Amino acid sequence: MKRIFLAVLLLFTLIGKAQSTASKNVSTFTIEAPQLNTSKKIWVYLPENYSKNIQKKYSVIYMHDAQNLFDAKTSFSGEWNVDEKLDSLKAPVIIVGIEHGNEKRIDELTPFKNEKYGGGNADNYLEFIVKILKPYIDKNYRTKTKAKNTILFGSSLGGLVSYYGALKYPEVFGKAGVFSPSFWFSPEIYTFTEKQPKIKTKIYFLCGDKESDDMVDDLNKMKRLLDTKRCYCLHLDKTKIVKGGEHNEKLWRDHFVEALLWLGY
Repeated sequence: MKRIFLAVLLLFTLIGKAQSTASKNVSTFTIEAPQLNTSKKIWVYLPENYSKNIQKKYSVIYMHDAQNLFDAKTSFSGEWNVDEKLDSLKAPVIIVGIEHGNEKRIDELTPFKNEKYGGGNADNYLEFIVKILKPYIDKNYRTKTKAKNTILFGSSLGGLVSYYGALKYPEVFGKAGVFSPSFWFSPEIYTFTEKQPKIKTKIYFLCGDKESDDMVDDLNKMKRLLDTKRCYCLHLDKTKIVKGGEHNEKLWRDHFVEALLWLGY
């Protein structure tokens, strides 16, 4: 089972050969990431009327694996269609997609080193987002800067690092979209959660029941652990198990809007 996960994670680094499907509302830029000793290509989606209403400010969603969010040409096995979905919603939200580091993807998106697969450089990756990227976005775009208006969102290892990052920086990220999180890669994530004095983050969990033997159990284990950190009556998290759902972009694409609407922006 874990071999299947690893194969998918490694194949994420491949670049597709399809025609570009990114909308006109998507642009890119490159920014230095000194914490990672590299530069990062960033994709930005702006709402349709961003340039017309120059007074309006917007919530921001920071998403991982930007190659797979907007453009079939750069995606591994199909994009999330984030831009088209938000265009149809006329959603007043900015998306900031961070390209994964290809062969460094596992390092960047995992908070703890795995004995077999390595990794464990997520602290530096998240520090780049918090100390370099977010200040740049807030300076150059009209954003709502408070934690309640800032979401961390991703799938697979991106789901793992989104959960970890939201707990590590609750003053920055007030919400998290956690799709198919690879909790198996870093079992220490449970201990990390246990050590948090109180968790106020709003979290949307999603996975498919055909992803692996452990995915649903791991997600439910984390949900039970979270219930010890805040009152269930606050309804700060939601868990959706998709019947027949597999570990792929289709699952994440089909449920992105639903998760976003529940999290709020």
